[in-house]
Amino acid sequence: MSAPFPLHLLAPPDPDTLPLPFPARPADGVRLLRGAVYAVPDGSRPLTVDLWLPEGGSGSVPVVVFVHGGGWRTGLRDDLGPRFRHWRPGPFARLAQAGFAVACPDYRLSGEAPHPAQTEDLAALLAWLGTRAGHLGLDTGRTVLWGESAGGHLAALTALTRPVGAVSGCVTWYAPTDLPGLAEDRHAGAYDAHDPRSFEALLLGGAPADSADVARAASPVAHVGTEAPPFLILHGADDSLVPARQSVRLAEALRSAGHRPDLCLLPRGNHMWVGLSDEEVEDCYSRTLSFLRRCADHPEP
Repeated sequence: MSAPFPLHLLAPPDPDTLPLPFPARPADGVRLLRGAVYAVPDGSRPLTVDLWLPEGGSGSVPVVVFVHGGGWRTGLRDDLGPRFRHWRPGPFARLAQAGFAVACPDYRLSGEAPHPAQTEDLAALLAWLGTRAGHLGLDTGRTVLWGESAGGHLAALTALTRPVGAVSGCVTWYAPTDLPGLAEDRHAGAYDAHDPRSFEALLLGGAPADSADVARAASPVAHVGTEAPPFLILHGADDSLVPARQSVRLAEALRSAGHRPDLCLLPRGNHMWVGLSDEEVEDCYSRTLSFLRRCADHPEP
C-alpha cells in the first residue's frame, strides 16, 4: 500500500515567505514590485499589492498605503482616478521619488465577500508589511493610510479600528463615512436606504435600512475615539455621488473626540475631482503630500 498523500502540500504557500516580484524601474529613482502576494483568504483569490519604493538612500522609509475606490464593487489597485492617469511620472512614482514607500493593495470586493472582509484584508496587508519591513527597508511605525471614495471609507475605518499607534495618519478623498446618514445627506429621492442593490447594500450584505447595526459598525464615524490618528479630509462641495456632508460628519466626530482634523471642501468639486481645474487637482495632491510628510515627520528635500 502506498503512503498517504501529504495533504499539507495542498495548502497555499505562506505569503510571508514567497519570493518577491522582480523589480521594474518605471521612473528615475523608483523601484516597482508589482503583484506581490500578501494574503490568500480561504476560498478566495490570492490578494496582491504593488510596492513603489525609493531607489538608493539609507535607512527605513515611511509607508503610504493607498486604497482604491470603485464603490467596493470594482476598481484597480493602482488607479487614483481619471484626473491622474496622464501624469508622468504617475502619482505613486512621485511619492517614491519624495522618499515614501507606497503600497497599493487589492482587497476582496463586495461581489466576493461582504464587510468586514475588506478591512480584514487591509489588516492582513499591514501585518505583511511589518513582516517584510526589514527586507524592503520600510519603517512601518510611520504608516499613513490614504483612500479615495470607497477606498477612503476603508482607509478611515481601518485607521480608526487598528491598535493605537498602528497608523500614524489617514487621508480621505470624497469618502462615505456614515452609511446610515447617507439617506439624510442625499437629495430627496436620490437614495433609497431600502434598496438591496445599492453599493452600500452589496457591501453590507443587506440594505442599510434593514441592516442598521451592520451599517453603523461599518461606518468610520462610529469608531472615532480619543486615540484616533491625524486626518486630512478632502471633498468636493458639489459631489453628486457622495455628499460632502459625509466628510463633515467625520470631521465633526473627530473634533468631538478632541482632535483637529484638516477638512477642506473644494468649491465646484464633484466626485473624482470632476469640475476642478488641473491646478486645483494638483493642489489636492500637494496638500496630501504635505500631510504625509507631517505624519511621517519627513522633511522637505
